[in-house]
Amino acid sequence: MDIRTLSPDFAVTPQIHASDMEAIKAEGFTHILCNRPEAESMPGDKPADIEAAAKAAGLGFSNNPVVMGQLSMDNVTAQRVEGKILAYCASGTRSAIVWALAVAGTQPTKDILATLDAAGFPMPQLGPQVDALAKG
Repeated sequence: MDIRTLSPDFAVTPQIHASDMEAIKAEGFTHILCNRPEAESMPGDKPADIEAAAKAAGLGFSNNPVVMGQLSMDNVTAQRVEGKILAYCASGTRSAIVWALAVAGTQPTKDILATLDAAGFPMPQLGPQVDALAKG
């Protein structure tokens, strides 16, 4: 797994597998957040498969399929769950974007963008959207 920490309670990673649950739990995560639509997932890695493995390992699970170009405020709101969260999608990028939008207004936009950059997701173009959400 390529886990990239965005905050003490939130990290992102590319696609995870049912066999990763013990390692995820050992890292201290308590909740898995799937941002990958089912149609993109391979057999055995479908959200329902990951959810079953997560719950069997005693982890929480939320399914929040994010389709770029169709990102909604419901997706942003669903990103705000309790616990130490590991969010995943195909590469981690969508999960990082939705995190940035979800934390808008809780810290300066420049700090959010710096966190994304440090985690390997440089997205200065996201600044205006984060600013708009922070004001709204």
